[in-house]
Amino acid sequence: MADVGRYVDLFEELGITVWLDGGWGVDALLGEQTRRHGDLDIVLETDAAEKLRSVLLDRGFEDVDTDDRRAWNYVMGNDEGVQIDFHVVDFAEDGRGIYGPPENGQFFPAAAFEGEGVIGGRSLRCIGAEYQMESHTGYEIDKDDVHDVMALHERFDLPVPDEYSEFLEERP
Repeated sequence: MADVGRYVDLFEELGITVWLDGGWGVDALLGEQTRRHGDLDIVLETDAAEKLRSVLLDRGFEDVDTDDRRAWNYVMGNDEGVQIDFHVVDFAEDGRGIYGPPENGQFFPAAAFEGEGVIGGRSLRCIGAEYQMESHTGYEIDKDDVHDVMALHERFDLPVPDEYSEFLEERP
């Protein structure tokens, strides 16, 4: 997915606040596209997600079946190969983004929403580097995850999570 600007324009047109997450979020923090991306991960509030979902359905997007589909985490795609991965939150009074039912205890800390980045010369909100690093753990990692974690480590001098330590030794 190379045309991230097209979708950022759509979010702005709709008056929807999103924070880039995942690979594009990392690249925004780095200030440039560093690798190819298969999707666009976004974090947004429930009402905004419902509005965006409706608009995307009208524009030919459909739900994409995934193993981890939830009401607060789902993917929509179109026949052009564009996929948008929704991470839906409700903000608590303390600024945390509650991710899923509150009883699950999953949330984005308030500080995660302070990230700012740039793609194509355009300033964007994104999930902050520390939380990006933290969110790249707890699942089976692939080469894109390694790329993103090592780039965050090198640019922001963040500690590498244990499951990535073997890749530190491989770097020159």
